[in-house]
Amino acid sequence: MEYKYCTAINWGKNFFTHKERRQFYLSGHAGEGKSCVWVVGNNIHGDHWISKVSGVSKTKEEAQAIVTTQIEAEQIAYDALPVEAQAKYPRPVEFEIL
Repeated sequence: MEYKYCTAINWGKNFFTHKERRQFYLSGHAGEGKSCVWVVGNNIHGDHWISKVSGVSKTKEEAQAIVTTQIEAEQIAYDALPVEAQAKYPRPVEFEIL
């Protein structure tokens, strides 16, 4: 399956609908500020959704760099926590987006 990548701000209700979720692949990941990185199925429905949410197109490499930067920042914040606080949550893990 082919994917497209974009950044967009999730505004909440109807950002994506149940019908849209059945029409194309969609996966959200942490991004910069309020903007998230979205991996979107490469079909006409995915294209319409990207337009609907005013998504900013990214290459896979650009999208991965945004996600990795955010995870690294979260790891630094986690490492700065006291041991007792770290015991409550797992340390954020880097991963490769589709």
